[in-house]
Amino acid sequence: MDMFIRKALVSAMGGIALSFASLSASADNVLLKTPIAFSSNLPALGSPIVKVADQLKLISGGSLKMKIYEPGKLVPPLQILDAVSSGKVNSGYATAGYWKGKMKAASLFSSVPFGPEAGEYMAWMYYGNGLDLYQEMYDSNGYNVKVLPCAILSPETSGWYSKPINKPEDLKGLNLRYFGLGAAVLENLGAGTVQLPGGEIFGALEKGVIDGAEYSQPAIDKRLGLHKIVKYNYFPGWHQQATVFELLINKNTWAKMDQQQQAIVETTCKASVADSIAEGEASQHAEMKTMRESGVKHMYWSQEMLDTFEASWKEVAAEYSNDDAFFNKVWADMSAFRNGYDLWERYAFLPRKSQ
Repeated sequence: MDMFIRKALVSAMGGIALSFASLSASADNVLLKTPIAFSSNLPALGSPIVKVADQLKLISGGSLKMKIYEPGKLVPPLQILDAVSSGKVNSGYATAGYWKGKMKAASLFSSVPFGPEAGEYMAWMYYGNGLDLYQEMYDSNGYNVKVLPCAILSPETSGWYSKPINKPEDLKGLNLRYFGLGAAVLENLGAGTVQLPGGEIFGALEKGVIDGAEYSQPAIDKRLGLHKIVKYNYFPGWHQQATVFELLINKNTWAKMDQQQQAIVETTCKASVADSIAEGEASQHAEMKTMRESGVKHMYWSQEMLDTFEASWKEVAAEYSNDDAFFNKVWADMSAFRNGYDLWERYAFLPRKSQ
């Protein structure tokens, strides 16, 4: 190796080490106690926050640490927002769709029926008005939290059923485990929905308490054993083409961090967004193949069914917009961004959309 290059590398590495040492010496150490809404052994769903915890400690030189608590161990998943806001814990990992009962617009920052795929979602979040509106939602509702997108899931399946669904009428009277705005779409079509935690879905299907369920991607659903009970797995995931997961940090804790620590958290979460979608995209095909070999039938919705779902979603979006001013504000902004994005999408991607 050239002596000049060697000296330059040694100098650079020394500079990095000094910067870490400087950070550790000048900033107060921060421990983020982080209850999570999804088991850490679920790939691309709970696993991203484990990697975030490892990276925060490494990159900060120990100035930032995160202790993860599995679902229900410290705070029940549906209470994470309130716990972080009140300071009971100083951070939490969940998805905003869990707070739809508190704030109608929350689901728009989680997953949207027929909504943006991961790349478009992040474009709106990072380079549109998405992040500002996301924080505004929490601020305007009195929640003392800083929100950061910290993972994103690519499309989910749209449900496991015990029998084929061939026409819209087949949905009427069914009791389904469904999430977020997709649940409102199905209720509009005559189905009943419940939002069960992942660990309760298998038992509910086995006992016949529910007739079908959606939870996540094939690799995750397989971990829950859903394919052992019901054999018809429907695609595409019209209700969740992408799902955003959030790191919530109590604002008092966030304010105590120095700028470098805040930047480390923000950058680590951005890296986690990229890593989580890569992990999710990489792990589905093998699981789909093994499930098919065990008797699972991968079904694709007919155009009639997709048109029915989309028409129902438009009715739900209009109703929510009329009922809730902030939902309308976010939906209008997202729609305007997507209308502009359509020009790029129409020309840039295969297959080309109809004009």
